[in-house]
This record gives sequence, C-alpha cells and structure tokens, in this order.
Amino acid sequence: MSLEASGSAARRLSQWPLRADRPRDGEFPATHCFLLDADDDLAEAFDLRMRLAARQVVTAAVFETAVGECELDPWFAAAEHGPGLLVLDGVIAVDARVGDRTATELVGSGDLLQPRIHTAEDILEHVASWRALTPARLAVLDAAFAERSRPWPQIQHELLRRAGQRAADLDVLRAIASQPRLEVRLVLVLWHFARRWGRVEHTGIHLCLPLTHRLLGQIIGAERPSVSHALARLSRAGLVTGGADDLHLHGTVEDHLWQLMERPAEPVVHADRHTRPERLARTDAAS
Repeated sequence: MSLEASGSAARRLSQWPLRADRPRDGEFPATHCFLLDADDDLAEAFDLRMRLAARQVVTAAVFETAVGECELDPWFAAAEHGPGLLVLDGVIAVDARVGDRTATELVGSGDLLQPRIHTAEDILEHVASWRALTPARLAVLDAAFAERSRPWPQIQHELLRRAGQRAADLDVLRAIASQPRLEVRLVLVLWHFARRWGRVEHTGIHLCLPLTHRLLGQIIGAERPSVSHALARLSRAGLVTGGADDLHLHGTVEDHLWQLMERPAEPVVHADRHTRPERLARTDAAS
C-alpha cells in the first residue's frame, strides 16, 4: 500500500462493526465479499473484461478482529488445503517465540498468512501467536476458494508474488537487526515501515502505528529500556520525535544515516567511580 493510500485504509477501520474473532460451535461468524472489490491490487491483475467475469465467482469468507490477541488457529483450520488467510485491512504483529525470546514481524493489507507447520524433524520448539495492532479484517482463502479461482491463474500468481515480497521484507529486517548500533537499527526499521504505513508531511514522514518500545525491541532484537534510551537520543538530535503511536521522521533516511554515522555514540557513564577513565589511566601509569 502506498503512503497516500494508507490514510484511506485507516479511515475504513473505524467503520467496521467488530465481530467475534474466532469460529464457535462449528459455525463461522463471517460475512462474504467479492475479493476483487476488497483487494484493489488483486483486481489490477485483470483487464476490465476479465475482472467483470471473475468478480462474481471469486468470493471469500471474511472475518474481523478487534485490537489485541487474536486466535487464528481455528481460521487456519477453516482454510485448510487453501492458500491461507489474506489480510484485507489492519496491522497484525506475528510473534515467534523460541526459548525465552520473541521476534516480531508486522503484516498488513495484502499479506498472506499461513500456519506454522510442525514436522518430526523439528529440533527447536517454535511458538507462534498473533496480535492485532489495529482492527483487522481477513479473508479465508480455503480449498473451495482455490477451486473457484482456478480458471484465473492471475490470482495464484499474485498471491505467490506477495509471499515472495513478504520473505524479502523479512530479509530486510534480518539485515537491519544485524546493525551493531541501536540508533541505526531503529532509524532503518522506522523508515522501512514508513514505506508502507507512513504519511508524507512537509517535514518528513508521519508514522501512526502503535509501536511500543517493547514491540520495537522485539522487531530489531533489543531490550525495551535500551530502545527507550535510543529513541530519546534520536529525539534530542531532532531526527525522530513524538510518542510511541505517533512518530514523526524528520528529513530523509539519507539525512538520518549521515548524522548517525558522523556522530559518535554517547559515552556510557559508569555508576562505580573506581571505573572512571582517569582512575584507570593513573593505575596504568603507576604500573
């Protein structure tokens, strides 16, 4: 989704009547939609004549979830033997926990979700969970959907392309997390999110996402207190200002990187006076 289009998507969020976030008693509290109407980019894969022919057939069940933890396993079961769950609107945090550490990925409109497949060859236990950061709406692309859409291979090609784009975004996050300096990691990941969820303003980019310091830490591999201190330093430098869910990126990503590469990291002040540099220097001289 483009920067300008994200504003219209945000306006649509407040218009949804929220429903139960999981199927109960074998019944699915979902509506149905014409998928090409709900997904503009998918519709662009067709010319006008083919779009009119496919629109009436390519339908899908749609469910909505409120902000907070969302149990998607029953919906994945409903989409068994189909492509999976397609995010139509909203932002969802996908958490992966191994041991006592959690890594997080953000997904949004157009992303395809599939369940974690456990195999007998797995050595590490991997626990997946999902949290809606904004009200979200998802389409259930099940086996019946796959059968209905078979005459139009453009749909499967587009879904495969999106799966590849999501994998590429994960590669970008891996590269960002490998940066040794925390401020650089934060700046890079915020600009990465701005491409998709930011809104252009005269001083830079407005990123209106509920990005808590804990969440940012899970995305870039840092502890929450360290993220808080790094954001404070970026704010004092005039690069990133605002609260956790109302961030403003001033200037350009090139400006940010140039300033961070030129400015050395702030020295660490040790609480123990005996570890001060001048004391260490005197000790070395005496020896």
